[in-house]
Amino acid sequence: MTGKVLVAYGTTNGSTAEIAEAVADVLRKAGLTAEAAPAASVRDITPYDAVVVGGALYAGRWHRDARRFVHRHRRALAERPLWLFSSGPLGAEAVGRDIPPVPGVKKAVIRLDAREHVTFGGCLEEGAKGWVARMILRSGKGGDFRDFTVIEEWAGRVAAELIRR
Repeated sequence: MTGKVLVAYGTTNGSTAEIAEAVADVLRKAGLTAEAAPAASVRDITPYDAVVVGGALYAGRWHRDARRFVHRHRRALAERPLWLFSSGPLGAEAVGRDIPPVPGVKKAVIRLDAREHVTFGGCLEEGAKGWVARMILRSGKGGDFRDFTVIEEWAGRVAAELIRR
């Protein structure tokens, strides 16, 4: 495949955007044309041959922008190769475990026949928006639990599958 890949994301504090940019970078290095964009800014996905959608997790729900994106573009997404990712678990649970999708994302995986979903560790650091985020930080449970080696390996598998098409 030599087409274009969209990596759309929903984020509040920017860490999911950094994951999306890393995914797009791996896809580009594999020879694909890839673009990362905030999910809320994407109006039309017809120029893209494949899509990756990522969303931060907040209180067991995918970021609103990611949810709205998959709902708004559901028909077009069902016609393209689609991968989903979540980011958000903090602490030991975020490292080295296969974390299933939260219920709302699981429904999207099934309805849209997504190729795969993966959950990556999240990042919550000083300056994060929201009172819940500030409470988590005050309790000492913040930090950066993203593993970019794992993220890049996953993106490499996505790229390999797209290239084989």
